Amino acid sequence: MIKKLLAYNRASFIYIIIIVGALVLFLSSSLRHELFNSSGDLAFFDQAVYLISQGKPPISSIIGFHALSDHAAVILYLLALLYKIYPSVYWLLAIQSSALALGCLPIYFLAIQSGLKVGQALVMVVVYLLYPVIYNSNLCDFHPDTIALPALLTAILAARWGNLFWFCVSILIVLSCKAVLSLTVFALGIWLLFAEKRRLLGAIALASSTLWFIIANWWIIPYFGGEAATISRHLYRYSYLGNSFAEAFKIFLFQPQKILINLVSRVNLEYLFFLFIPVIWGLRPKYMTPLIGLVPCVGLNLLADQASQKNLVLHYSLPAIPFLILAVIESLAMGKAWIEQKRAIILWSLTGFLVLGKYGFFTGKYLKFMDNIPATQAAIALVKTQDSVLTTGLISPHLTHRQLISFNYQPLDKLKDFHYILLNTHHPNLGDSPESWESLVNRLENNSEFNLIYRRDDVYLFVK
Repeated sequence: MIKKLLAYNRASFIYIIIIVGALVLFLSSSLRHELFNSSGDLAFFDQAVYLISQGKPPISSIIGFHALSDHAAVILYLLALLYKIYPSVYWLLAIQSSALALGCLPIYFLAIQSGLKVGQALVMVVVYLLYPVIYNSNLCDFHPDTIALPALLTAILAARWGNLFWFCVSILIVLSCKAVLSLTVFALGIWLLFAEKRRLLGAIALASSTLWFIIANWWIIPYFGGEAATISRHLYRYSYLGNSFAEAFKIFLFQPQKILINLVSRVNLEYLFFLFIPVIWGLRPKYMTPLIGLVPCVGLNLLADQASQKNLVLHYSLPAIPFLILAVIESLAMGKAWIEQKRAIILWSLTGFLVLGKYGFFTGKYLKFMDNIPATQAAIALVKTQDSVLTTGLISPHLTHRQLISFNYQPLDKLKDFHYILLNTHHPNLGDSPESWESLVNRLENNSEFNLIYRRDDVYLFVK
């Protein structure tokens, strides 16, 4: 009886871990936002979801296209229901943090289902939470990929349990987050079909992912954004493959050496090393069949010639995490992991987090904006309406609940499009010189169309 009670208490500890994990992640991302370190991606998603909640077309002035032309992320329409309760960017940060923390639950049950003891299952949950990509992705604005992560884990768990309903629901959530995730779902289907021998579920994953890939990439994205949106938002990451899918396909067929040269590079080797090192202790070739699922995600990152795609600070590697964790669970369950002691596993994961985790976002150079935060906050408070705003990139995520907002430097003849102009000349956009924005301030001061209503610590607010 005592053993059962202890086992129950240890099992219930998973829910405490989830709550604590969600709070830590949410407080971290909220603090970064309050320190004015959020950027354009958060501004884009916040504006899009806000416009949807107001019944307006989510044509983002941040990217210049309809929100669905970005990644066909139809889940944004579901998130907009929360903005109907009260429009706030903190909904996105809370959803993201909660989703990442909720990934702990299917991991725990996958570990138990594979034969691990409760203590070992909890260790795998800790390994997941300390995976640097999890914490880092949570800090870097908001991306629907974070919602797809627990859904992908739940799909795997539902497949293992043979639960058709939850498998289908989970797959639908994953696909609704990002069009490119259809490739991950397709790889999941291959793994289920050939490695897990689950023919029905594998066929469902293959069919649904193929159908959604066609609908999203051949209809939704071109319809809402046109070819220009596709090139500017996606294909630029693979510039050496041409300017269209047709050109990329020809290079794959007739110039594969271009691809091989890009694949075999120091940057790619570093990327693979840092992606795998947190769980390398549990990867054995015999139990690595789940890694079939990460091939599309990792493959796309390796093919890209944009360094950001291989940056583990960002979210691009999130779809690989469920399959890495599952491979480790399988080798640990068979007693074949390189390290099996629970304390040693946690120590390895903690070391990896301390080395690769971006908690440094709250120190050093990332605090440089604190010198005039009170002045910036006071100026933001004076923006009373949802009229158009021209501001700088780091202020924009705090003012996106409007149809027109821009953080790009504007020529004089374009200033008439804006009702508010809020500038922090001490901290201009990355790549812009303070002198250019100071020059803009001087021109606005001499422009009778705008009135300067606030000035403090190099922060200026003009109103038309």
